[in-house]
Amino acid sequence: MSTLTQEIRTPRINDVAPDFTAESTQGTIHFHDWIGNGWAVLFSHPKDFTPVCTTELGAMAGLEPEFAKRNTKILAVSVDPVSSHTKWSADIEETQGHKVNYPMIGDPELKVAKLYGMLPADSGETSEGRTANDNATVRTVFIVGPDKKIKLQLAYPMSTGRNFAEILRVLDSLQLTAKHRVSTPADWKPGDDVILGGSVSNEEAQKLYPNGWKSPKPYIRIVPQPK
Repeated sequence: MSTLTQEIRTPRINDVAPDFTAESTQGTIHFHDWIGNGWAVLFSHPKDFTPVCTTELGAMAGLEPEFAKRNTKILAVSVDPVSSHTKWSADIEETQGHKVNYPMIGDPELKVAKLYGMLPADSGETSEGRTANDNATVRTVFIVGPDKKIKLQLAYPMSTGRNFAEILRVLDSLQLTAKHRVSTPADWKPGDDVILGGSVSNEEAQKLYPNGWKSPKPYIRIVPQPK
């Protein structure tokens, strides 16, 4: 493995999301400034005019109002130039029934893909001539919080469309647990019971939940979701 390849790694959860400036279908994006005081979902694509990605961008366009309710912006990045994105957007609206109103970053020099560790440093400096298979690893979802830190990252194969309802569910969990000292159990949905965090002592828990909690084991304390 070359030294250049070793230098690039995918940012991890709790790392500050790498900042960048790039052109998009809605003008120049300064990523951290664009996020502002809210949340953001950055999701990447290996190539324009690919079938699975077309369905994904359409799905996110349909869900954009749900993300907006959660003070969350959507940003797509594909390795092709913005001029290609503009043409692709028309296909997405025609075939998926939703207009893409969120910005789509052009990454023809592969800078964002490398910055986020989705391509190795020795991938060259142009998307021209590269196929979707060449960029197969540019299939990651990042959720970034108001503190500009990465809260979630998920990578998908090209053959499997992403489950954006799951991204919404995780976002609900992240926003809930950022406000309250709780965690969410497997398959949790908004309104379900939650688990008290380990940093909450039983004495503190008694003040917060005077009616008590369910505890099948001492280290598991189940309480209703905080309002």
